[in-house]
Amino acid sequence: MAAERPRRVLVVTNDFPPRRGGIETFVFSLCEGLSAEVVVYTARMRGSERIDAEGRVLVVRDRSRLLLPTRRVARAVREVAIDHGCDRVVFGASVPLGLLAPYLRAAGVRPAVALTHGHEVWWARLPGARRLIRRVGRDVDVLTYVSEFCRARIAAALRPADAATMVRLAPGVDPNRFSPQADSGEVRERLGIDADRPVVVAASRLVARKGHDVLLAAWPRVLAAHPEAVLLIVGDGPARRRLARAASVPAVSDSVRIIPGVAWEQMPGVYAAGDVFALPCRTRLHGLEPEALGIVFLEAAAAGLPVVAGRSGGAPETVVDGVTGYVVDPRSPHQVADRIVALLDDPAGARSMGLRGRERVIHEYSWASAVATLESLLR
Repeated sequence: MAAERPRRVLVVTNDFPPRRGGIETFVFSLCEGLSAEVVVYTARMRGSERIDAEGRVLVVRDRSRLLLPTRRVARAVREVAIDHGCDRVVFGASVPLGLLAPYLRAAGVRPAVALTHGHEVWWARLPGARRLIRRVGRDVDVLTYVSEFCRARIAAALRPADAATMVRLAPGVDPNRFSPQADSGEVRERLGIDADRPVVVAASRLVARKGHDVLLAAWPRVLAAHPEAVLLIVGDGPARRRLARAASVPAVSDSVRIIPGVAWEQMPGVYAAGDVFALPCRTRLHGLEPEALGIVFLEAAAAGLPVVAGRSGGAPETVVDGVTGYVVDPRSPHQVADRIVALLDDPAGARSMGLRGRERVIHEYSWASAVATLESLLR
């Protein structure tokens, strides 16, 4: 009799390295943490060879650059599941790939867990897309959610029975990696920032929703109180050129650094180089584009920084207002500036806030807890 093949988890996702972002970090970290063997089926991406060779999980790349639930992809995913002995599946994002669940169930792959992030909020509000997410909720065994804000909006599109089975699965942070003790000297030295200059960090993809433009509008007011302050904008994206123009005006040009292309492994040093983390993210497109949660807020808090977060979607859930940082009106440069100035005025109080934020992340947003939740759902 042939030996029984080991139980394996199939992860079907478009969100995987080398593509970078909060969802990619979330999915990759879950895959790395699972105790079961993992097979990832994902899209073809430039520069994926090194990631695929070095990772602990087996990665199978589709020929396309974007996975859609077509018949061809359904056949390919089903063949990978059968060939590799996968009997459970995780969809890295519930829509649209969760629509593949019935094809995998027919091949004996169950349970099916579909992760939700933030884009499902607008799927849940648009009539045609709403029907699709309702279908996914019916066909998978459980939908997860990253924040209470997201849960409430997504649940409104589901059948009551499916909404009742949703489970919180928020991203985690490694507090040993993101720590106040991380080496910040190299970052400050490379950027020519003296050790005694206060630094405000804003790290994220450079898109309109993140609020870098409001942060730049607030910056002259910060400089009026703290002329030596430096604003460090870390990331890249479609808003980069527009932000570079805004940062080039004489009033702020000497104090703003925009740093694209920072490797993931360098980010602990970037956070540690800061005194405050600020990102006044905002909801756009009449409520269709909110901030789902914001893993950068959690990483910054783990690094011991007080956090200034915009009032958008689930972002306020990452901050205890007045205790670990501040939640601000993301369309008010004056309020953003005033909160940053208050933190820079009181370095000891700011450090105390940051340490309370770190303790909260350790207790409420650990990867061990996130992985344990996913493993319990897969059982």
